[in-house]
Amino acid sequence: MKKLLYILLAVCCISSVFSCRDEETYADMKNKEKNAIKKFLKDNEFVGPITEISEAQFYAQDSITDTLKNEFVLFKEDGIYMQIVNRGEGKSMIEMAKEQSSDSTISKTIICRFLEYDIEGGSITYSNIYSAAIIDKMLCTYTHFGRSYKASFTEGYMKNYYESAVPKGWIKPLDYIRLTRNAGRIAKVRLIVPHSSGTGNAQGYVLPMYYEISYQLGI
Repeated sequence: MKKLLYILLAVCCISSVFSCRDEETYADMKNKEKNAIKKFLKDNEFVGPITEISEAQFYAQDSITDTLKNEFVLFKEDGIYMQIVNRGEGKSMIEMAKEQSSDSTISKTIICRFLEYDIEGGSITYSNIYSAAIIDKMLCTYTHFGRSYKASFTEGYMKNYYESAVPKGWIKPLDYIRLTRNAGRIAKVRLIVPHSSGTGNAQGYVLPMYYEISYQLGI
Protein backbone atom coordinates (compact mmCIF):
# COMPACT_ATOMS: atom_id res chain seq x y z
CA MET A 1 0.00 0.00 0.00
CA LYS A 2 2.81 2.40 0.93
CA LYS A 3 4.56 1.60 -2.34
CA LEU A 4 1.41 2.46 -4.30
CA LEU A 5 1.05 5.69 -2.35
CA TYR A 6 4.62 6.67 -3.17
CA ILE A 7 4.02 5.97 -6.86
CA LEU A 8 0.86 8.11 -6.87
CA LEU A 9 2.67 10.95 -5.12
CA ALA A 10 5.53 10.74 -7.61
CA VAL A 11 3.13 10.87 -10.56
CA CYS A 12 1.38 13.93 -9.07
CA CYS A 13 4.71 15.68 -8.52
CA ILE A 14 5.88 14.95 -12.06
CA SER A 15 2.57 16.18 -13.51
CA SER A 16 2.83 19.34 -11.46
CA VAL A 17 6.38 19.97 -12.64
CA PHE A 18 5.46 19.50 -16.30
CA SER A 19 2.42 21.77 -15.88
CA CYS A 20 4.62 24.51 -14.43
CA ARG A 21 7.18 23.99 -17.17
CA ASP A 22 4.49 24.38 -19.84
CA GLU A 23 3.40 27.70 -18.35
CA GLU A 24 6.97 28.88 -17.95
CA THR A 25 7.81 27.77 -21.46
CA TYR A 26 5.03 29.82 -22.99
CA ALA A 27 6.06 32.87 -20.94
CA ASP A 28 9.66 32.29 -21.96
CA MET A 29 8.63 32.04 -25.62
CA LYS A 30 6.83 35.39 -25.45
CA ASN A 31 9.80 36.98 -23.71
CA LYS A 32 12.13 35.48 -26.30
CA GLU A 33 9.96 36.94 -29.06
CA LYS A 34 10.07 40.39 -27.45
CA ASN A 35 13.86 40.27 -27.17
CA ALA A 36 14.24 39.01 -30.74
CA ILE A 37 12.20 41.93 -32.09
CA LYS A 38 14.24 44.40 -30.02
CA LYS A 39 17.45 42.95 -31.41
CA PHE A 40 16.07 43.06 -34.97
CA LEU A 41 15.18 46.75 -34.53
CA LYS A 42 18.75 47.54 -33.52
CA ASP A 43 20.30 45.74 -36.48
CA ASN A 44 19.37 43.26 -39.19
CA GLU A 45 20.56 42.08 -42.58
CA PHE A 46 17.70 43.66 -44.55
CA VAL A 47 17.45 47.37 -43.69
CA GLY A 48 19.87 47.92 -40.83
CA PRO A 49 19.02 49.82 -37.63
CA ILE A 50 15.36 50.85 -37.54
CA THR A 51 13.98 54.19 -36.39
CA GLU A 52 10.71 53.64 -34.54
CA ILE A 53 8.05 56.35 -34.91
CA SER A 54 4.68 56.73 -33.20
CA GLU A 55 1.30 56.51 -34.88
CA ALA A 56 0.81 60.23 -34.18
CA GLN A 57 4.00 61.08 -36.09
CA PHE A 58 3.03 58.66 -38.87
CA TYR A 59 -0.35 60.32 -39.39
CA ALA A 60 1.22 63.79 -39.16
CA GLN A 61 3.47 62.73 -42.08
CA ASP A 62 0.42 61.90 -44.23
CA SER A 63 0.71 58.19 -43.33
CA ILE A 64 4.17 57.85 -44.87
CA THR A 65 7.43 56.56 -43.41
CA ASP A 66 10.75 58.14 -44.33
CA THR A 67 12.84 55.34 -45.84
CA LEU A 68 16.01 57.49 -45.78
CA LYS A 69 15.68 57.58 -41.99
CA ASN A 70 14.58 53.94 -42.03
CA GLU A 71 11.36 54.75 -40.19
CA PHE A 72 8.94 52.06 -39.10
CA VAL A 73 5.67 53.02 -37.42
CA LEU A 74 4.66 50.95 -34.39
CA PHE A 75 0.96 50.21 -34.05
CA LYS A 76 0.67 49.70 -30.32
CA GLU A 77 -2.70 47.95 -30.47
CA ASP A 78 -1.24 44.86 -32.15
CA GLY A 79 2.54 45.38 -31.98
CA ILE A 80 2.98 45.47 -35.76
CA TYR A 81 5.80 47.59 -37.19
CA MET A 82 5.36 48.88 -40.76
CA GLN A 83 7.47 50.76 -43.26
CA ILE A 84 5.83 51.97 -46.46
CA VAL A 85 8.49 51.71 -49.14
CA ASN A 86 6.10 52.68 -51.95
CA ARG A 87 2.53 53.78 -51.34
CA GLY A 88 1.61 52.81 -54.89
CA GLU A 89 -0.57 54.56 -57.39
CA GLY A 90 -4.28 54.11 -57.89
CA LYS A 91 -6.75 53.96 -55.01
CA SER A 92 -6.99 52.28 -51.63
CA MET A 93 -9.68 49.73 -50.80
CA ILE A 94 -11.33 52.43 -48.68
CA GLU A 95 -11.41 54.92 -51.55
CA MET A 96 -12.79 52.32 -53.96
CA ALA A 97 -15.56 51.43 -51.53
CA LYS A 98 -16.45 55.08 -50.90
CA GLU A 99 -16.87 55.65 -54.62
CA GLN A 100 -19.66 53.08 -54.71
CA SER A 101 -21.55 54.16 -51.58
CA SER A 102 -20.95 54.99 -47.92
CA ASP A 103 -21.73 51.44 -46.76
CA SER A 104 -20.39 49.59 -49.79
CA THR A 105 -18.64 46.21 -49.77
CA ILE A 106 -16.03 45.49 -52.43
CA SER A 107 -13.92 42.45 -53.25
CA LYS A 108 -10.59 42.56 -55.05
CA THR A 109 -7.98 40.02 -56.04
CA ILE A 110 -4.52 41.11 -54.91
CA ILE A 111 -1.28 39.66 -56.25
CA CYS A 112 1.57 39.57 -53.76
CA ARG A 113 5.30 39.12 -54.03
CA PHE A 114 6.81 38.48 -50.64
CA LEU A 115 9.73 37.42 -48.51
CA GLU A 116 9.15 35.87 -45.08
CA TYR A 117 11.98 35.83 -42.55
CA ASP A 118 11.97 34.04 -39.20
CA ILE A 119 13.37 36.67 -36.82
CA GLU A 120 14.23 34.20 -34.06
CA GLY A 121 15.54 31.51 -36.37
CA GLY A 122 17.51 33.99 -38.47
CA SER A 123 16.54 32.53 -41.85
CA ILE A 124 14.24 33.12 -44.82
CA THR A 125 11.40 30.63 -44.64
CA TYR A 126 9.49 31.31 -47.87
CA SER A 127 9.73 33.77 -50.75
CA ASN A 128 8.37 34.12 -54.27
CA ILE A 129 10.33 37.28 -55.06
CA TYR A 130 12.87 35.38 -57.12
CA SER A 131 10.40 33.05 -58.89
CA ALA A 132 8.68 34.81 -61.78
CA ALA A 133 6.40 31.83 -62.43
CA ILE A 134 5.07 31.65 -58.87
CA ILE A 135 2.69 34.25 -57.50
CA ASP A 136 0.61 34.46 -54.37
CA LYS A 137 -2.96 35.69 -54.65
CA MET A 138 -5.50 36.65 -52.05
CA LEU A 139 -9.15 37.57 -52.38
CA CYS A 140 -9.82 40.55 -50.14
CA THR A 141 -13.25 41.88 -49.18
CA TYR A 142 -13.62 45.27 -47.53
CA THR A 143 -16.84 46.48 -45.92
CA HIS A 144 -16.81 50.23 -45.50
CA PHE A 145 -19.54 50.16 -42.86
CA GLY A 146 -17.53 49.03 -39.85
CA ARG A 147 -14.18 49.30 -41.67
CA SER A 148 -13.59 45.55 -41.72
CA TYR A 149 -11.55 43.26 -43.96
CA LYS A 150 -11.85 39.58 -44.79
CA ALA A 151 -9.22 37.89 -46.89
CA SER A 152 -8.17 34.42 -48.00
CA PHE A 153 -5.24 33.12 -50.01
CA THR A 154 -6.35 31.50 -53.26
CA GLU A 155 -2.99 30.31 -54.60
CA GLY A 156 0.73 30.41 -53.94
CA TYR A 157 3.20 29.54 -51.19
CA MET A 158 1.17 31.05 -48.35
CA LYS A 159 -1.87 28.94 -49.22
CA ASN A 160 0.21 25.82 -49.74
CA TYR A 161 2.12 26.09 -46.47
CA TYR A 162 -0.24 28.04 -44.18
CA GLU A 163 -3.66 27.30 -45.73
CA SER A 164 -6.07 30.01 -46.83
CA ALA A 165 -6.30 32.32 -43.80
CA VAL A 166 -4.54 35.64 -44.40
CA PRO A 167 -2.72 36.85 -41.26
CA LYS A 168 -3.67 40.20 -39.77
CA GLY A 169 -0.18 41.49 -40.45
CA TRP A 170 -0.71 41.18 -44.21
CA ILE A 171 -4.04 43.02 -44.06
CA LYS A 172 -2.74 45.90 -41.91
CA PRO A 173 -1.13 47.88 -44.79
CA LEU A 174 -4.33 47.95 -46.88
CA ASP A 175 -5.60 51.06 -45.08
CA TYR A 176 -2.50 52.98 -46.17
CA ILE A 177 -1.51 51.76 -49.64
CA ARG A 178 -3.00 52.17 -53.11
CA LEU A 179 -3.67 49.37 -55.54
CA THR A 180 -2.87 49.35 -59.23
CA ARG A 181 -2.28 46.85 -62.04
CA ASN A 182 0.70 48.89 -63.24
CA ALA A 183 3.65 46.66 -62.33
CA GLY A 184 6.00 49.64 -62.15
CA ARG A 185 3.83 51.53 -59.65
CA ILE A 186 2.75 48.92 -57.15
CA ALA A 187 2.76 49.32 -53.39
CA LYS A 188 5.49 47.77 -51.26
CA VAL A 189 5.83 47.52 -47.50
CA ARG A 190 8.10 46.04 -44.88
CA LEU A 191 6.58 44.55 -41.74
CA ILE A 192 7.59 43.14 -38.39
CA VAL A 193 4.72 40.93 -37.31
CA PRO A 194 4.48 39.47 -33.79
CA HIS A 195 3.01 35.99 -33.45
CA SER A 196 -0.43 37.27 -32.40
CA SER A 197 -0.91 38.89 -35.84
CA GLY A 198 0.88 36.21 -37.82
CA THR A 199 0.06 32.91 -39.48
CA GLY A 200 -1.42 29.99 -37.58
CA ASN A 201 2.05 28.49 -37.44
CA ALA A 202 3.55 31.68 -35.98
CA GLN A 203 0.79 31.86 -33.40
CA GLY A 204 1.27 28.23 -32.40
CA TYR A 205 5.03 28.51 -31.96
CA VAL A 206 5.12 32.17 -30.82
CA LEU A 207 7.31 33.29 -33.72
CA PRO A 208 7.85 36.89 -34.87
CA MET A 209 8.27 37.34 -38.63
CA TYR A 210 9.72 39.99 -40.90
CA TYR A 211 8.04 40.49 -44.27
CA GLU A 212 8.70 42.38 -47.46
CA ILE A 213 5.47 42.42 -49.48
CA SER A 214 4.29 44.07 -52.70
CA TYR A 215 0.58 44.44 -53.44
CA GLN A 216 -0.66 44.54 -57.04
CA LEU A 217 -4.29 44.74 -58.10
CA GLY A 218 -5.33 41.55 -59.87
CA ILE A 219 -8.02 40.91 -62.45
